[in-house]
Amino acid sequence: MVFNPAAVYLDNRVHILYRAVGNDGVSRLGYASSPDGYHFVERLPSPIFEPADVNERWGCEDPRFTSLNGRYIMTYTAFHDRILCAFQIAMTSISREDFLNKHWNWEDRWLPFPGVQNKNAVILPRKINSSYVMLHRIHPDICVAYSTDLRRWHYIKAVMGPRHGMWDCIKIGAAGPPIEIDEGWLLIYHGVDTRRIYRLGVAILDRENPERVIYRSEEPILEPREDYERFGFVPNVVFSCGAILLDGQLLLYYGGADTVIGVATFDLNKIIK
Repeated sequence: MVFNPAAVYLDNRVHILYRAVGNDGVSRLGYASSPDGYHFVERLPSPIFEPADVNERWGCEDPRFTSLNGRYIMTYTAFHDRILCAFQIAMTSISREDFLNKHWNWEDRWLPFPGVQNKNAVILPRKINSSYVMLHRIHPDICVAYSTDLRRWHYIKAVMGPRHGMWDCIKIGAAGPPIEIDEGWLLIYHGVDTRRIYRLGVAILDRENPERVIYRSEEPILEPREDYERFGFVPNVVFSCGAILLDGQLLLYYGGADTVIGVATFDLNKIIK
């Protein structure tokens, strides 16, 4: 399976880091790139990131990628126990130069919340009030946390939760890192309902206070409709770890049914309206 890619626009190309699962059932990360965001003309034959210690014995899952201070910070889910379904957030980084040159010199890996069951971490691409900001999911809510060094995180609180009787009534989680626009931070997020259907919706957070939700969509912007989204390893799933804004168009990359990768395009003005 290939699914749940992070996405970044750099040097006039779209780059995706995607989760891949082979015959051993372990998740590793692959790389592909495209000149236009739709036609992927480059795809590396080997993983660019794979499990390295006991915390990741069953995989490195669902990468998110944020540009900060000339480096790219990657958050991902470290899956370490299948029987207990135990997972936690892990982080690493790589220089912009190494990333462009495909020298996969990843920095040491670290766990921002050691031993805490946690997922769907994204880092905002700039500091707010001298602190780095993380959105993450402690079941079932999207939470926020702050740090001065990207390693020790504090002041954790929930900022969005599931909504009773709606498409996001069971649990929610951030997709890719929020995108800063005039109206605030554009946050794509996934929601799960009682039938275990994964959909994608949108929220806008205050630019200087990401704990304040300015807007949250009543309806999803993307839901499983195509066969490749409805049927697969995990049916009825659209799940995103990254989007880019290109010439007023939001290119939203996502996994379909935990089996394939797709992209959906939205006019930003229509989303905001």
